[in-house]
Amino acid sequence: MRREETKVVKIKDKYIGGNNPILIQSMTNTKTKDVKATVNQIKELEKLGCDIIRVAVLDKEDAYSISKIKKEINIPLVADIHFDPELAIIAIKEGVDKIRLNPGNIQNKDKIKEIVNLCKERNIPIRIGVNAGSLPKGMEVNAKNMILAAKSHIDILEELDFHDIVLSIKASNIDLTYEAYKLASETFPYPLHVGITEAGTSFKGLITSSIGLSKILSLGIGNTIRVSLTDDPRLEVKAAKDILRELHLKDNLPTITSCPTCGRTQIDLIPIAKAVEEYLYTVNKKIHVAVMGCAVNGPGEAREADLGIAGGIGEALIFKKGVIVKKIKEKDIIEELKKEIDLM
Repeated sequence: MRREETKVVKIKDKYIGGNNPILIQSMTNTKTKDVKATVNQIKELEKLGCDIIRVAVLDKEDAYSISKIKKEINIPLVADIHFDPELAIIAIKEGVDKIRLNPGNIQNKDKIKEIVNLCKERNIPIRIGVNAGSLPKGMEVNAKNMILAAKSHIDILEELDFHDIVLSIKASNIDLTYEAYKLASETFPYPLHVGITEAGTSFKGLITSSIGLSKILSLGIGNTIRVSLTDDPRLEVKAAKDILRELHLKDNLPTITSCPTCGRTQIDLIPIAKAVEEYLYTVNKKIHVAVMGCAVNGPGEAREADLGIAGGIGEALIFKKGVIVKKIKEKDIIEELKKEIDLM
């Protein structure tokens, strides 16, 4: 099923699926029981535009931390749980907004029923997550078997008349992930959380995720996304925003144009461009900013943007809507651009 045709699932005050916007998700890398560190990281991710956050629940101390974390954050909180049904039960009772759980990994059927009944009472959805690296023993890794593994988990929930399900079918291989999500969209009516799992470090992982997610999202598949990186989760959120913006799947996002620098550049452009880009990740408005280093392409690009600079020798011209508004010194460029961005 295409994105807009899936079942709609509510998580706290947000909706996944149907015609609702694609939501950005990440996962904390703090110890969940360290409530202060976890809350601080979530707040940073919220500020950057993260819509849903997931935390690992490895033991009861983690599970009992859920209510404390919930009091301090605004976005929906997901508990990531494997094998131990008691942790899911505690997390639900502590007020978690969604759980990530594969019911086929829990042997006690009565416990699965208890989890499902608690989720029904509290309107808590369950995400089933199938990874190529954790298929049942002896099962060959291919897209069809990933779908069969997902179906085995989904069947358990559907037999209990539970349908607030979100599904992910991930692999580290782009082609396998693409094929699996295409099959999933043809097989299940549930919203899909998409991503390339274990994609790699911030450089390699970003390239892999950008290619893979672009292929999947361009099919009209995917309702939430995560860019999985071996790095600070803030980079995951930034990357997700950039991918959605470039695919025209998310509005009210700023755009930055910056030149690659060369021998013509007369200002120290790289740190200026990075600082402006970082600031724009905290801005929720559709604005195009150009940060250009010389007088060759700079004025033209700056004029095409809503706001831009063209560098000179230790100074720059600021353009607004194609008109030069002032000349500033190099040391003032970052702060002046921030001020102008806030006024637009």
